[in-house]
Amino acid sequence: MVRNSLLLLSIVFAPAVGAFFLPLAGRLSEQLRNYLAFTLVGISLVGSALLLPTVITGQSVTYSLSFPFSFDISFVADSLAIFMAITSSLISTIIIVYSFDYISHYENRNEYYLMVVLFLGAMMGIIFSSNLILLYTFWEITGLASWRLIGFFRKKTDVLRADKAFLVTVFGALVMLLGFISLYHDTGSLNLIAIKQALATTHISNLTTLLLLFGILSKSATLPFHTWLPDAGVAPSPVTALLHAAVLVKIGVYVFARLFLVTMPINEVWQVIVPAVAAASALISAGAALIDTDLKRIIAYSTISQIAFIFFGLAIGSPIAIAGALLYILMHGLAKAGLFMCAGIIEQNAKTKDITQMGGLIKTMPLTAFSFLICAFSVMGVPPLGGFFSKYLVFMGSIQSKEWWIISFFLFGAFLTIIYLFRVFALVFLGEARVQAKEGSRIMVGSVLTLAILSLVAGILIYYPASLANLTVAQMLGGIK
Repeated sequence: MVRNSLLLLSIVFAPAVGAFFLPLAGRLSEQLRNYLAFTLVGISLVGSALLLPTVITGQSVTYSLSFPFSFDISFVADSLAIFMAITSSLISTIIIVYSFDYISHYENRNEYYLMVVLFLGAMMGIIFSSNLILLYTFWEITGLASWRLIGFFRKKTDVLRADKAFLVTVFGALVMLLGFISLYHDTGSLNLIAIKQALATTHISNLTTLLLLFGILSKSATLPFHTWLPDAGVAPSPVTALLHAAVLVKIGVYVFARLFLVTMPINEVWQVIVPAVAAASALISAGAALIDTDLKRIIAYSTISQIAFIFFGLAIGSPIAIAGALLYILMHGLAKAGLFMCAGIIEQNAKTKDITQMGGLIKTMPLTAFSFLICAFSVMGVPPLGGFFSKYLVFMGSIQSKEWWIISFFLFGAFLTIIYLFRVFALVFLGEARVQAKEGSRIMVGSVLTLAILSLVAGILIYYPASLANLTVAQMLGGIK
């Protein structure tokens, strides 16, 4: 157990603390810094994988150090946390490798690697935190890191958009903090396990729920807090892949699951309100993706729409829908990271993000085109790719709710997903060439091919991630042992 506790600490603090050594390593050698960044992220991935055999038996791995005033350095690794940690660290590791070439000719490289690795460390902190103030601390660190990363190029418009993302998410976090204070008032504890025991037979107030959802929805870029995410497309493509696929917007859905599915029951009225808000978010963002011409903004609107499907599955509350939502986190993460990283290759070589100025790129960028298409198919939900099974399970689970009007909105949203992604592929890769562009570097193309292949393999071998998702749901609904 001591070994597992040390592993748990290393998953969080290797990237969270080690990130601050990256600028020093970069002054000595860029190659040393790159390898160190890869190692720090890899520690989180390997450590999470090593804890998997323990948590799938129903046990949890814990570490706790108590301080006054209910502030504890308290971490718990259960099946939900490990599922999320493996997903985030796997995709982040591939993004780090992609960054080796993508970011190599820009300034501020040392700060870039510092913030990216710190970002992942803070995400691991959020995932494993069992104390609400500790969770809030890591939550705000992700906001700080994303602020610096979105404004990476330091142009005036970039900085303004980074400020917008920072203000929206930090303000939402402050409102969520009020919800944490309300929970403390009602239960006398900030520890999630103690809160679960105190609220085992009662619902929290609607006001407390609203305060918590305010922070969750703002971080997840869900209506009406969604506009900052498309604007974040000014960031480097590996950053947008990190924000959209692996870390930032997934924080909200994870904390929603941790609070309202594992820790405390949610009033039934919110099981209608949350899917309704998610449905509106899915349709509005899909509509925006249909008419926008900026490649990265279109993919960003797609993220907003797909995050809504995850909220839909979690809020419905049936085991099948929740399992589908968890698979959605994994499958969407793999595919969406691939789409953004393909966009980065296209942007660097075609020198534009305007899809109406492209065309015919499949002739000169066949591997990027193939990777983009496979990842797009997964987001659409085309079998046998992983995205099909996650979307299928969400809809199958939602049928049990019999909220047919909400289900019909999401079905229409799924249809729009197919249309806008085919539109992008046709304008960028098919037809007559309007720009001269060549294939990306081996590392960058290898990274997007890896994500495309993983999206396919995850679908072909769906038994394994689905079994883990089903086990996670059973343990979530049964509580932490």
